[in-house]
Amino acid sequence: MQDSSWNDLTGLLDGKNPGYRPVGFIIDSPWIPGWYGISMLDYYTSDELWLESNLAAVQRFPDVWFMPGFWPEYGMCTEPSAFGSRMIFSEKSLPHAEKIISDISDIVRLPHPDVRTDGLLPFVINRLKNCNKAISDAGYQVRFAVSRGPFNIASFLLGTTELMMAVAIDRENTHKLLNRVTDFICDWLSWQRECFPSVDGVLILDDIIGFVGEAEFNEFVIPNLKRIFDSTGFRIRFLHNDADGLITARHLSDMGVNMFNFSFNHSLSEIRILAGEDIILVGNIPPRDVLAAGSAGDVAAAVKTALAEVPDHSRIVWSAGGGMPPGVSSENIRAFVETVRDMAIQGMLDSSGVPGQDEIYYIKCCLHRLTPNFLITLVTLSFNE
Repeated sequence: MQDSSWNDLTGLLDGKNPGYRPVGFIIDSPWIPGWYGISMLDYYTSDELWLESNLAAVQRFPDVWFMPGFWPEYGMCTEPSAFGSRMIFSEKSLPHAEKIISDISDIVRLPHPDVRTDGLLPFVINRLKNCNKAISDAGYQVRFAVSRGPFNIASFLLGTTELMMAVAIDRENTHKLLNRVTDFICDWLSWQRECFPSVDGVLILDDIIGFVGEAEFNEFVIPNLKRIFDSTGFRIRFLHNDADGLITARHLSDMGVNMFNFSFNHSLSEIRILAGEDIILVGNIPPRDVLAAGSAGDVAAAVKTALAEVPDHSRIVWSAGGGMPPGVSSENIRAFVETVRDMAIQGMLDSSGVPGQDEIYYIKCCLHRLTPNFLITLVTLSFNE
């Protein structure tokens, strides 16, 4: 993210109005290669294409906060590889990691990874280091340390079904597994911060926590996620869970989370009530059915519905209810951004159709974000005044 966008994001935590309604998307390998027109294999194996495609995305849409931005990732294989998981690669699909234990009692076989040397971790760190000067020269910084969460990584190592069974019938070994994975995550995030001093945010991606009940959430999820977020000391503490998120939303503050991306099955108003007023919410239109598969008109309609769901638009980053899926077109991204902006301006006009003092301040803050058609509209309004 650029300095100005990062400052606006951190300002949201303090309730500051950035002068516009921010739009942001979680983007990475599921979306970028197809959008840029390169194969998944080329994206992962060519540092040049990885940098070129990521820079193209952020530069094509300067009004969008692409989060986490530039980060050390290799699909779903990054963290499991450090434990010894074998990576399975396909030309047209994301790489995935083979599970390495078949029973929760096999936890004794799991290593204690060294984040500086094991698996793909040194590779993805070195790639980002090699690209960091070009990223900085383009006006961006590495802002987030990123990891999959404890349940997510554990599900890669053991299998999702097996993990859920272990939660129910073998709590002792489940604690051991999650503790070991959490130790690793804390080390991994610390190493990213050491490599990239510009980092002051953490993003944890964990959909599997949405599969457990309240009692299991309190016992297994809260203590481990709290330990992770507390260990970083970062300004932005961002959690992504686009499975069922109602239990998660109620416990965000308990875990030290101050920013939350959640499933499109939950409305912004519903999550706001559960999460409280101090959490930055990131959402919330359907990513696959609308943002990827819908028309620009469908996207605009969904955005208008989301905007109407909550009367107070502070501490909201307008986004999808989940990460950016494959197949999202530039046209649909533009439709999203333009609808958020257009509705903001429409909402600022009083009954006479003339902007007041607060609205004039808004316009001054974001003139550079407007299309020529809206500049013409604003000039006309000024003459009418």
